[in-house]
Amino acid sequence: MSNTSFFDEQKEQSLIKARIVEKYFWAWAKVIIPTAKKVDPRIAYIDLFAGPGRYKDGSKSTPIKVLETAISNPDMQNMLVTVFNDADAEHINSLQETINSIPGIENLKYKPQVINHEVGENIVKTFNERKLVPTFFFVDPWGYKGLSLQLINSVVKNWGCDCIFFFNYNRINMGLGNAAVEEHMNALFGKIRADQVREKLKILKPEERELTVVEALCEALKEMGGEYVLPFRFKHENGNRTSHHLIFVSKHVKGYAIMKDIMAKESSEQNQGVPSFEYNPATYRQPLLFEFYRPLDDLEEMLLDTFAGRTITMQDIYNQHHVGRRYISKNYKDALKNLEAKSKIVVDPPANKRRKNKGELTFADSVKVTFSPKQ
Repeated sequence: MSNTSFFDEQKEQSLIKARIVEKYFWAWAKVIIPTAKKVDPRIAYIDLFAGPGRYKDGSKSTPIKVLETAISNPDMQNMLVTVFNDADAEHINSLQETINSIPGIENLKYKPQVINHEVGENIVKTFNERKLVPTFFFVDPWGYKGLSLQLINSVVKNWGCDCIFFFNYNRINMGLGNAAVEEHMNALFGKIRADQVREKLKILKPEERELTVVEALCEALKEMGGEYVLPFRFKHENGNRTSHHLIFVSKHVKGYAIMKDIMAKESSEQNQGVPSFEYNPATYRQPLLFEFYRPLDDLEEMLLDTFAGRTITMQDIYNQHHVGRRYISKNYKDALKNLEAKSKIVVDPPANKRRKNKGELTFADSVKVTFSPKQ
């Protein structure tokens, strides 16, 4: 598929990706704005691979939806700085025309900046030399050219700066074995780690290759300072191969928790209420595909083991346990209610003193849980 044909119509994958980005941008802005007002009343949205603004079928791309969100909110109207870049001059011309046609675009205090540059060392150098205002950084390259650890770190190094990047897994998988693009792969993983991954991939099966590649990328991001990293996988229409991954990077656990809830809702499958962090069209046709895997049962056992002998609130259980795992807050509450019903924990206040919401017993963040000591 050519870069041009990619924008012919908005595929279902692109729709889910855009929805994740838009939801997080809105949630991120609401958290950041009150503090930003006291320091420097600006926040930013940067997209270095912005595309033409609309798909050929008329669907709006992410930059347009972000600007429409800003126009609809008084704080964002006065605070949001936007930078949209694309190396394709035709895309930039189309994007500028589409932006100019947005109703109310003149109400934004800061006019959207639309630029036409190749993404590389110069942009990284520019970001590195500046202390950025709180910035939401979206990186959606065609392939992998321009995508590097240095690029991501040049933005997320500053307070309030989070990043989402979207990449074609198959291109990176093939690129790791292609000497012609060795420099690009080294920029993405770091040379030492890229060499280690290349060596590991020689003997691995396809599914093991994917896990190794994504884990190596997440480890590299954490090493550079993006402490909270969360991947989301997209499958092809037939559901048997991965097409893309979307990876979220933040330095703050609050952003991580917000994104986890957003990705959970966009997951195509939930088993025992535990999200897959994957969009797979096939799961709608194969609802029993993972029926024998029961992740909530696993969580119950982990909690009994991890917190044995302790009395601790639901909120603290979640905060201390969820990072690096795909469980969301609701999963912890469901697991604790199950353990309470089995008399494996003592809860204060107990079930008969807690209210019900729509017929379901509640489990507030402040509820205290006492776990029995290990036997």
